[in-house]
Amino acid sequence: MKKRILIFSLVYYPRYIGGAEVAMKEITDRVPSEEFEFDMITMRKHARAFERVGNINVYRVGGRWFGTGTQSSKIFPLSKYLYIFLAFGKALKLHSRNHYDLVWSLMANYAGFSALFFKMTHPKVPFLLTLQEGDPIEHIRKRVGIWNPLFKKIFARADHIQAISTFLKEWAWQEGAKCDVDVVPNGVDLQKFEIRNSKFEKNEEIRKKLGIKKSDVVLITASRLVEKNGVGDIIESMRYLGEDVKLLIAGAGPLEKNLTLHVTRYTLQNRVFFLGFVPHSDLPDFLHAGDIFVRPSLSEGMGNSFIEAMAAGLPVIATPVGGIPDFLSAGETGLFCNVNDPKSIAEKVTYLIEHPGARDLMAKNARKMVEEKYDWNFIAEKVKKIFETMTAT
Repeated sequence: MKKRILIFSLVYYPRYIGGAEVAMKEITDRVPSEEFEFDMITMRKHARAFERVGNINVYRVGGRWFGTGTQSSKIFPLSKYLYIFLAFGKALKLHSRNHYDLVWSLMANYAGFSALFFKMTHPKVPFLLTLQEGDPIEHIRKRVGIWNPLFKKIFARADHIQAISTFLKEWAWQEGAKCDVDVVPNGVDLQKFEIRNSKFEKNEEIRKKLGIKKSDVVLITASRLVEKNGVGDIIESMRYLGEDVKLLIAGAGPLEKNLTLHVTRYTLQNRVFFLGFVPHSDLPDFLHAGDIFVRPSLSEGMGNSFIEAMAAGLPVIATPVGGIPDFLSAGETGLFCNVNDPKSIAEKVTYLIEHPGARDLMAKNARKMVEEKYDWNFIAEKVKKIFETMTAT
């Protein structure tokens, strides 16, 4: 008999697409629909109250009262708190009709509170918690504040926890998890990111459009423009690199204006290019237009972007924080730079430029590792086994 799973996720496609949302869609798209059916409750904001996205029936709560621009940014935090209760109420109504076999929370955030309340009222329904958090743990704890005792119950009441890195698994124990905690990382669509002959044509087209010479070395980073992703440090590192080194920044976010001023301050307008928001489907083309992927994160739960860059055949420079050491081994699958250290970034870039043999070997090793451990088909099968175990009767 088909099992029904109810998902709590604060945000989802099409408006919000981060690593956690990509993972949710990639996994649910690969789980046989004849075995499992997925419903999701997420925030509405400028989107339909209901639609089917991939293999998920997406129900959105909260109405269209979020405003736009500055008004939206002020109301949005409040809407997250309202989501907790609106999602819980919606879950009760859906459960009375669909009788779910499992509830699944994407992260221990506001969605985690909704799932916790559901678990407290329906203790016999198994509760799966997936940890995809990328913010610093200190920041998360500060944000939780006085609600910390209730927050810890999300971990304590979960029947199973899936963490995407060893770092997040250890955090689960710190927060009081009493159940089994498995490390099942995020993955990558290898076909989407593989290097094809057409890559070279697209590479030339993108570079030409931006005024980048064939002989230039192109650094690329892909991330939301927020403090934790260290984009400002990459921009500053350009001061210590030659004029033939260019930087592509794929992403949007609240720091975009400040980062643009950063570029102007260092007179890098002809060397740093803001691509804006790049749809995930278009990201491979831009990665293939680059030569080196750089993301000096201040914190990272895992970092899908690194795995995708590796799948695209790029050597990677990253910081040894959070879940990154799970897949990046210095000198083998990439290079580590120091946190908050633009000169260190420049040194690693220079090394890769001056040692093409080592650069190519690291890129080759990384691609092989991704093929062996991070294929979405393999990841989805592991999550499916968790579903089967938790819903067995």
